[in-house]
Amino acid sequence: MQDGERLKVLTRSEERLVDMRRYLDVDAKRSTLNAYENEMSDGAFWNDQEHARDIVQQVKVLKGWIEPIDSLSARIESAREIDELLALEPDAAMSKDLDAETERIVEELDAFELKSLLRGRDDFRDAQIEISAGAGGTEAQDWAEMIMRMYTRWAERKGFELEMLDLSEGEEAGIKGAVIEIKGQYAYGFLRPESGVHRLVRISPFDSQARRHTSFASVFVYPVVNEEINIEIRDEDLRIDVYRASGAGGQHVNKTSSAVRITHMPTGIVCASQAERSQFKNKATAMKQLKNKLYQRESDKLAAAKALLDADKQDVSFGSQIRSYVFQPYTMVNDHRTELKIADVQKVMDGGIDPFIQAYLKQESEEQAEGRPL
Repeated sequence: MQDGERLKVLTRSEERLVDMRRYLDVDAKRSTLNAYENEMSDGAFWNDQEHARDIVQQVKVLKGWIEPIDSLSARIESAREIDELLALEPDAAMSKDLDAETERIVEELDAFELKSLLRGRDDFRDAQIEISAGAGGTEAQDWAEMIMRMYTRWAERKGFELEMLDLSEGEEAGIKGAVIEIKGQYAYGFLRPESGVHRLVRISPFDSQARRHTSFASVFVYPVVNEEINIEIRDEDLRIDVYRASGAGGQHVNKTSSAVRITHMPTGIVCASQAERSQFKNKATAMKQLKNKLYQRESDKLAAAKALLDADKQDVSFGSQIRSYVFQPYTMVNDHRTELKIADVQKVMDGGIDPFIQAYLKQESEEQAEGRPL
């Protein structure tokens, strides 16, 4: 960094941290944490185990907000002291190391600022992503697979764990659909802005006349609900079908009816799993998907009821087109909700979707602060 530039970056980082400390009301959180830790030091703390587990969880959450801010604050202060020292006694190697540390501070500050926007009831949960190809045959199925890879790459970069719950391959290329569970802290909070229709514009590699095609893929994101949430699913409301799992052919095709499809008749929700060789495991996976979807359905009902209070509310349902990815004649990814545009489409397709997520969450936070409908 040039002379004076590093100090400006550190000063700006310090200002951002002060704003976040105020926004998150860290002083109140610290006071609550101290009270909980005093309670935990009591010898009778574990007499009421349910209450104790709740307190331990609250402590974990509070530390998750307080400790990163304290750590970043200490690192910024240390970096400023070293910067002052270098102004008096220049050292090229130390200056290079400090530049790298300053960049890391900014990156971690960006990530923490994004996390600070995740204030929803279920944002802390794991996420289940359901991807479906739209109309358009092979071209749309190839697009659905590209979308699946985009989220896979994003999750891998975050260090999240992925589990393929269901995968239906296309006849020639791509996928008809897939259900993936992404496990990691605040996975659902990060990914919920991705629900909607994703539009692709490109010259199709499957068109012998090299014409430009428009394809669509839908993305649904659900929070993964745990056993502590009671969702009643009656056996008489279910229709369970078993069938042979599809595959690439040959030895990979399942010879037994291990795949399971569950239809929840009151709602029409259908969940399927064929990722496991065991019918029992596939049924358990499909039931887990159904539970997540029913939970999200009830959450959507509450949100829809609130939306009726504003007649001018825009349609932000899962069926809305949220983003366009243009490969030809130019390259551009355009989010239609925030109007954020990124020209490097390949970077986005390689998992670089954080700018879109951050822009949406910031817009959501601002609208909530102003009391406007989302």
